[in-house]
Amino acid sequence: MIIQSLYKNIPRPLLILSTLGAGVGFATLIKEYLGGKKYQGIGVSHAEGKVVIVTGANTGIGKEVVWELARRKAKIYMACRDMRRCEAAREEIVLDTKNKYIYCRKCDLASLESIRKFVKEFKSHENRLDVLVNNAGVMRTPNEKTRDGFELQIGINHLGHFLLTNLLLDLLKKSAPSRIINVSSVAHKKGIINQDDLNSDKSYDPAAAYAQSKLANILFTNELSKKLLGTGVTVNSVHPGIVDTEIIRHMSFFNSWISTIFIKPFVWPFVKSPKQGAQTIIYLAVDDRVEKTTGKYFDNYEEAEVSDGAKDEKIAKWLWLTSEKWTRLIA
Repeated sequence: MIIQSLYKNIPRPLLILSTLGAGVGFATLIKEYLGGKKYQGIGVSHAEGKVVIVTGANTGIGKEVVWELARRKAKIYMACRDMRRCEAAREEIVLDTKNKYIYCRKCDLASLESIRKFVKEFKSHENRLDVLVNNAGVMRTPNEKTRDGFELQIGINHLGHFLLTNLLLDLLKKSAPSRIINVSSVAHKKGIINQDDLNSDKSYDPAAAYAQSKLANILFTNELSKKLLGTGVTVNSVHPGIVDTEIIRHMSFFNSWISTIFIKPFVWPFVKSPKQGAQTIIYLAVDDRVEKTTGKYFDNYEEAEVSDGAKDEKIAKWLWLTSEKWTRLIA
């Protein structure tokens, strides 16, 4: 009765605002809990003096990875397509971390020429590379091709990073122990490598093409890990979680007013922020406990199981040879 009396004395607008505030607070707590713990790595991680490349570094997960590694005093090259946005992100990170060794470099993963130019310029300034984070990606894009004629998702998500990584292997080996991190997705479990139509020339399904490209990330990781055994260079793949980033920009429904009003408020607590999505990548980049771990797939700091398709060694070898040919890595 006392509680009811108190509620009666509270103005209705204030009561509504209080209820909404409590709901937002509860949703925030859920988001923090489900998003996973922040990587600390006290006493078991290091980045100072390390040379790092992060692709797709001007926004989302990539930007958060750069930000955290900048705090840890790494020297970082932000490999991005949009230089204006890259410079804006770089300025923000430098001002916050006081780390001036952060650089923007043009690298359009939809262009083999741009990738080769990036590597050439990078090697003219650096004689080592300690960590390569292949983070950039696109999702469910329209049926379009890269400058070299590749379907956008297989072209950017896989082939671009395949070429970039291989062109940098000499520096990674020279700098060993060094690390490669390939950002994949749980979507790989729905993926199938279409050997008859890898480039989606005969038919195109944006969801299937995305899942195929994420499966390709893991097959590439597995095959590369075998080729790098004994070199001191490790390579692992990671699922960052379901993260609220610009990668959904091509999914028109999720960017509609209907979704904004009726869906996003309810799923928001269950979707990771870019900072939360970056944590396992940071862990793989700097933690001493995974210095010798290679050929694994991670989710929330832990090694996770991959699909049967991701374990297919025959398909992995076929994809490697096809990727070499398409990217003109081998003349």
